[in-house]
Amino acid sequence: MTVSHASTTSPRESLSEGVIRLLIVDAHPLVRWALTHIADSTPDLKTVGEAETAATALSLVFGLSPDVVTIDCSLPDGRGWKLADELREKYPALGIVILTTSSSDDMLFRALHSGASAYVSKEAPVQEVVAAVRHAAVAARSFSATGLAQALRRRKDTNERLILSPRERQVLELLRAGRSVPEVAATIYVSLSTAKTYVARLYEKLGANNRAQALMTAVEMGLFDGAPAPQFFAVG
Repeated sequence: MTVSHASTTSPRESLSEGVIRLLIVDAHPLVRWALTHIADSTPDLKTVGEAETAATALSLVFGLSPDVVTIDCSLPDGRGWKLADELREKYPALGIVILTTSSSDDMLFRALHSGASAYVSKEAPVQEVVAAVRHAAVAARSFSATGLAQALRRRKDTNERLILSPRERQVLELLRAGRSVPEVAATIYVSLSTAKTYVARLYEKLGANNRAQALMTAVEMGLFDGAPAPQFFAVG
């Protein structure tokens, strides 16, 4: 699936000599060798350089003017993602392909938000890697990734699952403030069994088995918006 970034540029009208010039950024020599072999065995691709670090990559992009850069997002210096951000800011028309050993939704969306052109697993078929490079060369600001539609659907389902009613939010805040279930019941003027139902429903929505897991998930999902825990006073 392909989506366009908010700020788009027109696809390149032509590439130098009809060949996509590729710069490979990866800390592992074997991966660089494999990508070089793939590119140089493909008629419309040509490797123009390799880099092990983000600093070297920045220099090579400036000096070699590649059409596409492949970036290992887990560079040893921890700058793989920062490199993608810097290159997108400095070179709007540069194709950027993020290569990863992970196929998590979080990584995919991070690539999308970084302004990358494509996101590909290192375990993907050769044809998929080549297709990602070709896409990046002609549509640098249009993001492409296998499984993007499914990831978007999972995110939508998660967001819908985590929509809490005003009462559920109130119960969540009370749990955050350290209130016991009986204290929750007294504070919101409901029976103990009703309070237990609210708590059980919260646990189900948050995929939690206990209070600690529920609160941790709520923090991770930003349900508290950084606000301090409110002060409640039980009645009765």
